Amino acid sequence: MSESPAPSGAASSPRRAPRLDPLAVRRQLRDEGLRARHSLSQNFLADPDVLQSILDLAAPEPGRRVLEVGPGLGILTGGLLDGGASVTAVELDRRLAERLSRVRAEMIESGGLRLVQGDILDQKIPGLMEPPYEVVANVPYHITSPLLHRFLSVAPRPERLVLMLQREVAERISAAPGDMSYLSVFVQFHAAVRIAFNVSRDAFEPAPEVESAVVEIVPLDPMGENPRLSHSDEDGLWRVVQAGFRERRKKLHNVLARQLPLTGAQAQAALDATGIDGNRRPQTLSVDEWMALRIAIGPMPDGTGR
Repeated sequence: MSESPAPSGAASSPRRAPRLDPLAVRRQLRDEGLRARHSLSQNFLADPDVLQSILDLAAPEPGRRVLEVGPGLGILTGGLLDGGASVTAVELDRRLAERLSRVRAEMIESGGLRLVQGDILDQKIPGLMEPPYEVVANVPYHITSPLLHRFLSVAPRPERLVLMLQREVAERISAAPGDMSYLSVFVQFHAAVRIAFNVSRDAFEPAPEVESAVVEIVPLDPMGENPRLSHSDEDGLWRVVQAGFRERRKKLHNVLARQLPLTGAQAQAALDATGIDGNRRPQTLSVDEWMALRIAIGPMPDGTGR
């Protein structure tokens, strides 16, 4: 049974669902003497319909550069390659990297696949990917937050990210005001994000303890021709947002005075200037309101703007 999607025909032809099921994945692991490592958040996709949906959303095509994080058994990798994309795959697990280099030796030799064995968080993106590029990955769930920070705040940023995430995290980063978190504000400041579809735990081998979701993230350019904040303002923004969410259940006028070098009067003046009710809680503020609040606060008393 093939480990990857059947090759597609012409670019305009619909892709065929790959021959894939949990038993096939389990057999591959057994035959290779491999087992999923919980410490690395390893759960291998084993549902052909989910795989097909990811590929349809990612839409790989000739000439497109794709970075894949944690290719594992190479199932998604195969679909991306079959679509014609040029894939750079970064795999931390040496056993899986060695296996992928063996089963995809022809694609590596032809230049279609570049395999890097190592931790994605240790890689220097400018040396790894030439823009424009996209990220398509079944993300190891324990590194989701640092991975999002890396791709959204460090150049060269991808044009788009199609990521399988823990469903709770997917809902958090796409949350509306009322359910916001620091991560929500950070991601939505840098990008437009939407949940494309949810994924049952039964789609994996072994099944994880949590539900998953595939999200599409399209980076914005907050520091482009019409920047919403200056670079120094952005540095200060994260200080203000972090301060707010240290006491997310408390009222803003109290939180700001306790967590920032501001007097109660200074905090209230900033809230009045932005029209934000000081009785609101941090999770109710939108990204635009956080930015307005940062500007209204002005330079911090220590003079750093941070």
